Amino acid sequence: MATYIIIFSLAIRNVCAIAYNLSFFPPCRSDVVYIVQTLQLRLYSDIQCIYLKMAAAFRIKHAFRLGRSLSRLLNRNLQEKSVYSQCQRLSVSYNYARHLSSQPEVQTTEYHNIIKDTEKAIGESAKHEFQSETQMLLQIVAKSLYSDKEVFVRELVSNASDALEKLRYLCLSNNEVTQVAGDRSLEIHIGTDKQNRILTIQDTGVGMTREELIANLGTIARSGSKAFLEKLKEQNSSDTSKIIGQFGVGFYSAFMVADKVEVFTKSFARDAEGLCWISDGSGTFEISNADGVQPGTKIVIHLKPDSREFSDENTINRKYISDKDVLTYVVLHTFNKIYLLLIYSGIINKYSNFVGSPIFVNGKRTNTIQPLWMFDPKDVTSLQHAEFYRFIGNCIDSPRFVLHYSTDVPLSIKALLYFPEEKPGMFDLARDTTSGVSLYNRKILIKSKAENILPKWLRFVKGVVDSEDIPLNLSRELLQNSTLIGKLRNVLTARILKFLNERSTKQPEDYNEFYKTYGLFLKEGIVTSNDQSEKEDIGKLLRFESSATAPGELISLPQYCSRLAKDQKDIYYLSAPSRTLAEQSPYYESLKKRNIEVLFCYEPYDELVLMHLRQYKTNFLTSVEKEMRDDTEANKPENLGIINKDELDNLVNYMKKILDKKAYDIKMTNRLESHPCVVTVQDMASARHFIRMQSHQMNEEMRYSMLQPRFEINPNHPLIKKLCKLTTTDIELADRLIQQLFTGAMVGAGLIEDPRILLTPMNELLTLALQKY
Repeated sequence: MATYIIIFSLAIRNVCAIAYNLSFFPPCRSDVVYIVQTLQLRLYSDIQCIYLKMAAAFRIKHAFRLGRSLSRLLNRNLQEKSVYSQCQRLSVSYNYARHLSSQPEVQTTEYHNIIKDTEKAIGESAKHEFQSETQMLLQIVAKSLYSDKEVFVRELVSNASDALEKLRYLCLSNNEVTQVAGDRSLEIHIGTDKQNRILTIQDTGVGMTREELIANLGTIARSGSKAFLEKLKEQNSSDTSKIIGQFGVGFYSAFMVADKVEVFTKSFARDAEGLCWISDGSGTFEISNADGVQPGTKIVIHLKPDSREFSDENTINRKYISDKDVLTYVVLHTFNKIYLLLIYSGIINKYSNFVGSPIFVNGKRTNTIQPLWMFDPKDVTSLQHAEFYRFIGNCIDSPRFVLHYSTDVPLSIKALLYFPEEKPGMFDLARDTTSGVSLYNRKILIKSKAENILPKWLRFVKGVVDSEDIPLNLSRELLQNSTLIGKLRNVLTARILKFLNERSTKQPEDYNEFYKTYGLFLKEGIVTSNDQSEKEDIGKLLRFESSATAPGELISLPQYCSRLAKDQKDIYYLSAPSRTLAEQSPYYESLKKRNIEVLFCYEPYDELVLMHLRQYKTNFLTSVEKEMRDDTEANKPENLGIINKDELDNLVNYMKKILDKKAYDIKMTNRLESHPCVVTVQDMASARHFIRMQSHQMNEEMRYSMLQPRFEINPNHPLIKKLCKLTTTDIELADRLIQQLFTGAMVGAGLIEDPRILLTPMNELLTLALQKY
């Protein structure tokens, strides 16, 4: 089946206009570099699809050649070697390179493997039964506890890391252990045997004695690591943060994929015996002595036929494109070379990339990226942050702000969070966009793109959260302790809000740029949050233009409150498409005359946001339309100045007759100066929002019945004075003027979305006026 691919949808002239601005690419002498904006391409092969995200900078003539080559090669069975060999045929040289990393690159030619088939069970084996409850729980673990089979690799690597950290601690605290261990390297090795369906995981850690084998591998939820931590606590040791999981449950996840599991182990103790543990998960296990066992633990997993893929190195340490992977290519032209950077992800790269000990897969080192969140913030450079951000976020920009955060109260948290610099794309704005933050426990991945550790409105934040308090006794995939996760979410959200507030004070220009790009997410937070305190914390971060500041200058709610008039208790805001229209609004006239500051909201959803916010501290947020409607003093005859009351009463009655049910009430007001009339409704912001959402489902009568608009007229305006006389001298013209004034006021209030409704009546009115005058 044909593979469809779209490359370079932008015209060449647009491509050529974007040049030389990727900060993490080295400069290119005098060569002209053309930047092709990030493209997301979908390729179809049979019913499979993969995603290709490509950011390219290279000469145009080579770009099309590379594009044609990739389009021919990218399919379901594409291998890295075929890409490499095809690239070699191009007229320039293509070098395979790893992803940018702040850690020195490990030599790919180095081969180091301790896995050897020297172990052999000897003597008679002792048969043991699992504890009664263990037999039942074993089925739960093996069949339903984990949502993805591949997590068994993560669990076993976590256990291996536990064993290494235990030995490291004992060496530091006990000289005798140091002498016994010698200069042993603390490593984890993984071996694959595709032909025999075998996966081997071996560590050089503490190993186990016969008693520990029975205790740790004979009982579910019995944890060697847990007991070790309790011992450390009794000694008042603070070095407990490196022990990763609870050994029992994680180990038994191997039976999701295994017909049989063999464990060869030898304790670190002097003169320790080699042991062999074997079980098929049916309810019993056997333990015997073994020869040829190296210090540490070796787990040999005999895979079921339907799990044979875990004996393939490409599954454990994937180097090809599969239908589930995201592949990022960054191609750049520099010094007459094009570097093809292939970012691939296998199970180790996905879950255990940041384990503190080296991990080797078939003799090749695989985990080389440093866990920057575990470092002291003062020891991490901005360049390291930029590179790490690009790695975890799959981005090509740099972070605008970096929050490197660590606390032990109320939870143990180490977080490294990045706030992007580039503008969010169309798909980033959607609420179903996945989270950009991954959850770890002591450098082991619990959940990639964890949805529930930050609220939805913070989905633009990228980074890592590492918490030791997340329970590991059950599936990390399910994150069952929702109360604890909720507490984690609240702590992180509060810290992010505090951090952004600090940035707005210390780096106001940078924050304003951030707000222009990501302010929409903050406003979403106010609308969706159920906590008034959190809403007000987000409210501090909002920025608006004000009637008291120059155009383009933004202020915050705290700044507005700091200069409230003596008797003013409300924060006034006005919704308008632009500053010009806001300053010309009839609703603003009275407050302007009284020298009261008003916030200008230019986006249609701004007033909806402020309506949800309701108040900031003790000050209520009030729209100027509501303030005008509630000011009943302005409608009293004694406050209208010198007027002909009888004429105006007749005009009001005449207007009620003409407008009929359109106007709920008609009153005179002294709040207008340059405008003849205005419309007010009970809750203007809600009314406008409702009209935008539901107007297509309502006829005119239903709309006016729901809105109940009050028509307020300025008795001192020349147009109103003239209209008083027209009601007796020219009824036809008076009728059209009244209809036009009312409709214009409705449009000005935003209660009629399409102003074209004014066009035909306006033309008829002008025609009639010109005929008579």
